[in-house]
Amino acid sequence: MSKRLASKFKINRRLGVNLWGRAKSPVNRREYGPGQHGQRRRQKPSDYSIQLMAKQKLKGYYGNIGEKQFRRYYDEAVRRKGDTSENLIGVLERRLDAVLYRMKFAATPFASRQFINHGHVMVNGKRVNIPSYLVKEGDVIEVRDKAKQLAIVLDAVQSPERDVPDYMEADHRQMKGTFLRVPQLSDVPYPVQMEPNLVVEFYSR
Repeated sequence: MSKRLASKFKINRRLGVNLWGRAKSPVNRREYGPGQHGQRRRQKPSDYSIQLMAKQKLKGYYGNIGEKQFRRYYDEAVRRKGDTSENLIGVLERRLDAVLYRMKFAATPFASRQFINHGHVMVNGKRVNIPSYLVKEGDVIEVRDKAKQLAIVLDAVQSPERDVPDYMEADHRQMKGTFLRVPQLSDVPYPVQMEPNLVVEFYSR
């Protein structure tokens, strides 16, 4: 597993967007990038930089996924039938850490990843500690009994920042949910515009 070295809010500053739609994001106060050169006037971006930014946004949103792993997701999306950009979103949304985050059992994708690493999550009754595990339609995801009363879980469940999308169900009393179907891009509640078609263009160069 790749280690995230940068603060998640530094990712926001670098990309210039409130990637997870959180009230605490520094972008809400300062839209320019971090560091002493962050306020320099920006030049008109090239096609390459626009495509790169689209890729960095998607990678960052899902917990700052490493380049090798993200490229594997792209290759998997290419192999599947249908629209590659839609397939890419479908694969990313099947990640266990993304599903746990969508079900509101974790406040951020990073918290979700750590929660899974610590062995607090079961899929179909079996403990899974791999955040990148890809769930299937109909899989039941549940927080283990010993973790159901942890403050980080209870705070996430009660947070008004997000709603559970309709391609999954979540029972916050029993701390379990079901992944109903693989979503389309239009189904996913991104706080910022995601452009997987530009990611496809980036890798197709």
